[in-house]
Amino acid sequence: MNECYYDKRMDFFYNKTNTDTVDEWTGPKLIVVLCFGTFFCLFIFISNSLVIAAVVKNKRFHFPFYYLLANLAAADFFAGIAYVFLMFNTGPVSKTLTVNRWFLRQGLLDTSLTASLVNLLVIAVERHMSIMRMKIHSNLTKKRVTFLIISIWAIAIFMGAVPTLGWNCLCDITACSSLAPIYSRSYLVFWSVLNLVVFFIMVVVYIRIYMYVQRKTNVLSSHTSGSISRRKTPVKLMKTVMTLLGAFVVCWTPGLVVLLLDGLNCTYCGIQNVKRWFLLLALLNSVMNPIIYSYKDDEMWSTMKRMICCSSEDKSHDRRSSRVPSTVLCRSTDTSGNYIEDGIIQGTICGKADLGDKGNS
Repeated sequence: MNECYYDKRMDFFYNKTNTDTVDEWTGPKLIVVLCFGTFFCLFIFISNSLVIAAVVKNKRFHFPFYYLLANLAAADFFAGIAYVFLMFNTGPVSKTLTVNRWFLRQGLLDTSLTASLVNLLVIAVERHMSIMRMKIHSNLTKKRVTFLIISIWAIAIFMGAVPTLGWNCLCDITACSSLAPIYSRSYLVFWSVLNLVVFFIMVVVYIRIYMYVQRKTNVLSSHTSGSISRRKTPVKLMKTVMTLLGAFVVCWTPGLVVLLLDGLNCTYCGIQNVKRWFLLLALLNSVMNPIIYSYKDDEMWSTMKRMICCSSEDKSHDRRSSRVPSTVLCRSTDTSGNYIEDGIIQGTICGKADLGDKGNS
């Protein structure tokens, strides 16, 4: 029967796996990392809070797509908390941690990654269903969106707690990894492969959506008299979402590949030399997302700017974007007065409205 080491501190496991943490995280290097980490975390907290507040404040954002976007910002905010906890529990401090505290440190990071990943996957499915079915509005009600958001966080918390629940090497030292000294190598293989497969699925889904939207937009452009920018709006909107996905994949893939190599027990890959830089790259993703929101969506930027300037007045008409208009662009022709989400139908409706106005005149 294998002996278990629940009462040991982390220095025992670091020594067993020959993982050196002191030389890498001391002196000027540690100070630089902490300074940059603190700045980035503050930016993450402020910017993602503004994104969430903008969705809550602006009624034009009260649609399933934007609710999920706000939840993605919440996941980035949570990632900032995880990185703050990591900064104060890394370097030489790592070896002094208890097993439970180390599990908490890594669990927070795993939870934030899973929350972002599952949220992006749900957004992909929502966009695919809406566009492929030629729907103006998503079929998701507020109750369903709330259920999805709760499910996203339930899955994220569960995945972050899996090693704590038993999939670890506390009772089998020979199975321990070097990057995560109390994680089983089999778990790292499972974790990294699962995430990389989900990355691939989302990329395929968004490429399919993008090609479909572009093809339909080209067809509609010959039958509508709307402006060129209006016809191209669905394509631009998909580029925005794909930019978010692209940034996520670029920032997280290197770290997941390193974890996979560690899980496969690659002793000649030099993973110890690059792990901290790939961790900072993953942190950069939570910094980039709110910048993408504001740069690509002029309505979002206008709302955030008004909140920053402490303005309590909502302008009835915001300037049109010279980059990419908001997802909400033209009014519905029904009597509800709601705004129409992005989709293939949008070009048709707006174009018909223009033709109708010309006919009436």
